[in-house]
Amino acid sequence: MGVMQKTSARLLSLLSLLQARRDWPGQLLAERLAVSARTVRRDVDRLRELGYPIVASKGPDGGYRLGAGSRLPPLLFDDDQAVALAVALRTAATTGAGIEEAAARALQTVRQVMPARLRHRVDAMEVTAVERVGARPNPQVDPQVLVALSTAVRDREVLRFDYSPVSGPTASETGHAVPPPRRAEPYHLVTWGGRWYLVAWDLDRDDWRTFRVDRLAPRTPTGPRFSPRELPGGDVAAFVAGRFQGSDGAGGRPCHGEVILDLPASVVSTYSRDGIVEELGPDRCRLLLGAWSWPGLAAAVGRFDADVRVVGPPELRDAFALLARRYADAAADPPAGPDAPPPDR
Repeated sequence: MGVMQKTSARLLSLLSLLQARRDWPGQLLAERLAVSARTVRRDVDRLRELGYPIVASKGPDGGYRLGAGSRLPPLLFDDDQAVALAVALRTAATTGAGIEEAAARALQTVRQVMPARLRHRVDAMEVTAVERVGARPNPQVDPQVLVALSTAVRDREVLRFDYSPVSGPTASETGHAVPPPRRAEPYHLVTWGGRWYLVAWDLDRDDWRTFRVDRLAPRTPTGPRFSPRELPGGDVAAFVAGRFQGSDGAGGRPCHGEVILDLPASVVSTYSRDGIVEELGPDRCRLLLGAWSWPGLAAAVGRFDADVRVVGPPELRDAFALLARRYADAAADPPAGPDAPPPDR
């Protein structure tokens, strides 16, 4: 019985190693498991009998790889993996990927094949995602769109897509011509603040852009293959954080808000490098910006010579009202002397 337990433990260790990286030289596996190369070959044969599609490569540097099979072999999770899986699947609703139902079914399927000890730990992970008070729900993204974008990123194919406005009438409703599809070289998919974005080189604007995936509808077929450009700074996380800095309190700015401006996005983005600017039309855009105070944020938005509509939060709307009173007082007739009382409010 002791020998059987030792062999089973070694098989689990071997399977764990094969799952951890793509290719394993046979000699390195033997060293990691502290057994001979012949024992590794026997253990690989045992795993194949259990349904694991392990591919062997020949030659002096021959090794093993866990391949893709036609059926799913038994799944093995240690305690930490079980907890991580439960958390990931239970919080799928916060990803904005539109996979809540599929995640719930996946969790139930995995739970059924777990031993009782791990199943009890998974059942104990009851997690409820609570949105901030007053926050708008994050838009859901079609999982098929995420797959299509990921495929274009992987295959380095020019992406053709329609990009719809966030709000306001569509081109067909206004009688305007439907804009041509956008063209971009997709670089990477990212999530930020519960929303999905595609980082890409915009071929029409000749610049790097971040596109909201919930507004994006890929067209088929994709365009030609391209050689990827070098992203400024080389790190996609740093690039996105730099683009979004100030839009959600990043960089220590405690106040952040969202407005609609009757100005082209190209104009606003020129003077608002630390905010997010989203094009809503030829002469209209959405601006997400951060500042150290609410009046400061309202003043930063007010410097644009355009009509403004506050989307939120209420603190920003109150700050606009405060500045409006102050500006109205400043524009009133000057008092008769330095000791004159301030105007009525």
